[in-house]
Amino acid sequence: MNRIITALDFANVAKAQDFVSKIDPSLTRLKVGSQLFTLGGPALIEELQKQGFDVFLDLKYHDIPNTVASALQAASALGVWMVTLHASGGPAMMKAARDAVNSYDRQAQTGGGTRIVAVTVLTSLDRAEMAAVGLDKEPSSQVEQLAQLAHAASMDGVVCSPHEVALIRGIGKNDFLIITPGIRPDKDGEVPVSQITSHGGAPDDQRRTLTPYDAIVGGSDYLVIGRPVTQASSPVEVLHALNAEIQIAASQISTNSPD
Repeated sequence: MNRIITALDFANVAKAQDFVSKIDPSLTRLKVGSQLFTLGGPALIEELQKQGFDVFLDLKYHDIPNTVASALQAASALGVWMVTLHASGGPAMMKAARDAVNSYDRQAQTGGGTRIVAVTVLTSLDRAEMAAVGLDKEPSSQVEQLAQLAHAASMDGVVCSPHEVALIRGIGKNDFLIITPGIRPDKDGEVPVSQITSHGGAPDDQRRTLTPYDAIVGGSDYLVIGRPVTQASSPVEVLHALNAEIQIAASQISTNSPD
């Protein structure tokens, strides 16, 4: 299973296309967020998919149920691997999204189709930021509450900080996916390709971060990694090194698992 999702957080389509031309689908999936989708639209998604990449469409839908359902149906028709919505949109919104994707899958006979994952609390938010918008509680408490809502609404998983993974593993079974941004291999953001070690990633605008090794050992299924890959002098070497670290972490899990 390819667990790395590289965030294509580029300011223009040409730069994103140039970066993608240097990497391989066997090394990573790709995340397209609001900025790049606004610039490139569905045509860019189709181009990336034609090159063999699974696309994680990270638009974080949050609107009335009917509007979100229509958007999710369009995402399913586009053929994206995974799409995000905000769990804070509530149970009715998430149910409408689930029904829309299921309906499209039945009609198109896609056999699984687009996965829906719910965003819990953005990794840029800490206790002070949450208090400023009227949520005077620990981020982990809000994450747990929203993850429970998402699980009850039959979402395929959630997006959360790697620090909240253990909480969520207690809510959903192993098929409830956990996608974690805020992954920082080292304090400088440039992965040493000779060896990656897990000493705790340093935060930038991501407040709640962790290293790839620690995130996988903690129970993450997929890791969203942006600048450490996209700003590296050799993205392919970095991706190989990250995948090697993930394999070590997966082996550690297997070794520690009871028979």
